Amino acid sequence: MHPTPASAGVTRIAAKVYVVFMLSFPAAAFGTNCYVVATGAGEECLVIDPGIGVIDTLRQVFDDHRLRPAAVLLTHGHMDHVFSVTPVCRGGGAAYLPAFIHTDDRYRLTDPVSLLDPQLKAMFVQQFGSRGWTEPDDVRTLTDGQSISVAGVDLAVLHAPGHTEGSVMFGVDAVADGVPEGLDRTMFTGDVVFAGSIGRTDLSGGSDRAMQRSLRDVVLPLSDSTLLLPGHGPATTMQRERATNPYLRGLS
Repeated sequence: MHPTPASAGVTRIAAKVYVVFMLSFPAAAFGTNCYVVATGAGEECLVIDPGIGVIDTLRQVFDDHRLRPAAVLLTHGHMDHVFSVTPVCRGGGAAYLPAFIHTDDRYRLTDPVSLLDPQLKAMFVQQFGSRGWTEPDDVRTLTDGQSISVAGVDLAVLHAPGHTEGSVMFGVDAVADGVPEGLDRTMFTGDVVFAGSIGRTDLSGGSDRAMQRSLRDVVLPLSDSTLLLPGHGPATTMQRERATNPYLRGLS
């Protein structure tokens, strides 16, 4: 049973190269950003991190902008980011859409609810009810440094473990109109780095040591001209996080 968001919003950002639709909604237990990326209206699109309760909003976005989903990309395998992956992949057409996830998080798609710690699992079942889980029919694994092209969008895969073993960030060489001048790249960061914070490392598969390496070796090298679109919370920039994020300051 999907939750009804207290306030669900769809923000359309007309990009210089791509059109990025950002969907954000608060859930009772989790709040996860779902993104839709396409080269323009009337084209194929990809969906990043379809979490809890996004199906109706996604359908509305597809209809409003005549978009045809071509694939789902997952920044990691936590339930709040993959909850709707199978319905999206089975949403229509003659063939099931592929779901992309890093090889180290592939096992999580077998049953992500069962991997929650007991307290979170009990809270989830209380809020959303219990249901059977079916993993996507076509799962394709990613590796660090891989480049993929989906729906005409070229993305770079950056493996950044710490929140989970297979956490990744997806980089696109495009920025949105209306963002501060000087930005020239967009990074979908999942739960690696947020505005003013980073992802938890105390859940199953998390590692503080791995997170510190990822922050130092993967996040810090990003240019200050990178727009960061995280898995939770507002957008930010690498310049801002380098200067103000307490988890990044002091790393070298």
